[in-house]
Amino acid sequence: MTPDEMLENSVIIAAHPDDELLWFGAILKKVDRVVMVYQDYWPDPKVGTARAAVLKDYPRDDVMSLEIPEAATHSCADWRNPRLDEFGIELGVEARLRDIKQQIKRLVGRSAAPRGGISANYKANFHTLYDRLKDLLTPQMNVFTHNPWGEYGHEDHIQVYRAVDRLRREIGFRQWMSNYCTERSLPLAMRYFDNRPRDYVQLPVDTEFADQVADVFRRNGCWTWADNWQWFPFELYCEAPTEESRADGQPHMLPLNMFRFGH
Repeated sequence: MTPDEMLENSVIIAAHPDDELLWFGAILKKVDRVVMVYQDYWPDPKVGTARAAVLKDYPRDDVMSLEIPEAATHSCADWRNPRLDEFGIELGVEARLRDIKQQIKRLVGRSAAPRGGISANYKANFHTLYDRLKDLLTPQMNVFTHNPWGEYGHEDHIQVYRAVDRLRREIGFRQWMSNYCTERSLPLAMRYFDNRPRDYVQLPVDTEFADQVADVFRRNGCWTWADNWQWFPFELYCEAPTEESRADGQPHMLPLNMFRFGH
């Protein structure tokens, strides 16, 4: 498939505002539409307001948000032994500890967390996301979204990927991913290594436009990434796998944009 064919009737579905830039910098200016999933973030109520301001100031048209509140799941999974489930990735001890902390805060009127707990809200978000995307996606689309290991390993990224994958099986559009990965998410990424031929498209990152968009996030106070982040020169795009690998021999994946997450 040529890059022009890949970008026909195309949409990026990104979990959080700035994900569309960080993982899709080569195509952000070229796709027909950009859909961001999560907006409000209960640990910091200012984040949702800032993200809404970014949408009004965005330097391209056809950018929207589904305005689903985040469940605040980051780092709640066991990334040393990740277990996937129908809602995304299985949350563990950290989610329960955060819930206990919020229950204590709620007793003294200091918790902004939604009731029900992080795991329950994460599951509810999957159903909301599935329902809203079902009305937006059609069989003729090229849908770009997170890879199945969530780039650097984010629970929300996994959820978005799995919701889109479920809809791909039902609707029949083409689902694409880019090639970012870290040491944290590599154990999960390796489950998708296989021996089948994997065609990919290599495109240069539009660093000028990426800097322009990043400045909008910084100006509105909701840039979540490192200030000294250096754009990769290229991104590779391939169709997302439909299942985990069961191949023998020497399975492999497309070349990865590997970077270090955290310390």
